[in-house]
Amino acid sequence: MQRSIQGIGMTSQRTRDRLVERLREKGITDERVLEVMRTTPRHLFIDEALAHRAYEDSSLPIGHGQTISQPYIVAKMTEVLLEPGIPDFVLEVGTGSGYQSAVLSRLVPKVYTVERISGLLDKAREAHRLIGIRNIYTKHSDGSWGWPQHAPYPAIMVTAAPEQIPESLLEQLAVGGRMVIPVGTISGDQQLKLITRVSVTNFEEHTLDAVRFVPLLDGSVR
Repeated sequence: MQRSIQGIGMTSQRTRDRLVERLREKGITDERVLEVMRTTPRHLFIDEALAHRAYEDSSLPIGHGQTISQPYIVAKMTEVLLEPGIPDFVLEVGTGSGYQSAVLSRLVPKVYTVERISGLLDKAREAHRLIGIRNIYTKHSDGSWGWPQHAPYPAIMVTAAPEQIPESLLEQLAVGGRMVIPVGTISGDQQLKLITRVSVTNFEEHTLDAVRFVPLLDGSVR
């Protein structure tokens, strides 16, 4: 990836400032999250042909039938996940472009992230390297499995929508931990959920918003 971290005119600070103001207007209030959204170079996580749209508040295609999430959704999920305080580490299911994990890495000491599409994971790793991020640990794996070796996690973020919450991810959530996950079908309604593990056997579930994510797929690793 021969990309410049400085970018070109469309990556100017003024452009990023406008995005942050839109996020404020939509209800994002955590100043830590807003500052990370302001300073993380989203244009490095998309194809150069779409770089002029990098700081629009919209999702964009990144190949392989996947998308980079709308900045508002990235900020909202991050804000909700970190609301009680900063966890020592977090699991992200669905690396995708690598943008969400880059945002998390600026706020959380250690980020574990899994991705089932090797081509996307390679690009995400290169973008992280270009920025100089060293606290993201990646794995090529079916996302619904999570990463049991490092469980239990105090925080889990899922960036693709299963029809039902995978039991394996519930098992990997620590008692007192929070998981933010979109749930639903690609052709029907999807809802962003906050799951809190209140005890070994009990979970609380809250619906946050209507959303639209690509599906979280089971199956063989590609």
